[in-house]
Amino acid sequence: MLNGFKEFIMKGNVVDLAVAVIMGAAFSAVVTALVQNVLMPLISLIAGQPNFDSFLVFGPVKIGVFLTAAVNFLIIASTIYFVIVMPMNHLIERRNRKLGIKEEADGETVDPQIALLTEIRDSLQARQN
Repeated sequence: MLNGFKEFIMKGNVVDLAVAVIMGAAFSAVVTALVQNVLMPLISLIAGQPNFDSFLVFGPVKIGVFLTAAVNFLIIASTIYFVIVMPMNHLIERRNRKLGIKEEADGETVDPQIALLTEIRDSLQARQN
């Protein structure tokens, strides 16, 4: 019973997921600090307030709080995209070009060795027929 548990815990997927969750939590603090201490004060210079919480208050309904959360989400999403996703895509593209890995029209990458093996297989099948 313990061996099965040990095998489950030591699988690459579980360890990778655990590392991703920990890194996400650590990175969340960085992004939150950036949004709250850098970007929202810049927005407050434009809008006059550091958040929209006091905008559109109708009794217990506080639409401004939702607007603040939506703006925070958009800022966080754009920050992650422009600071992490775009540079990583660029680095992956550079690495693939260096290794000779091409991307097909459907977005899948094709390893040159696999392409060559597929071509050899198809050629052998054509000879047999």
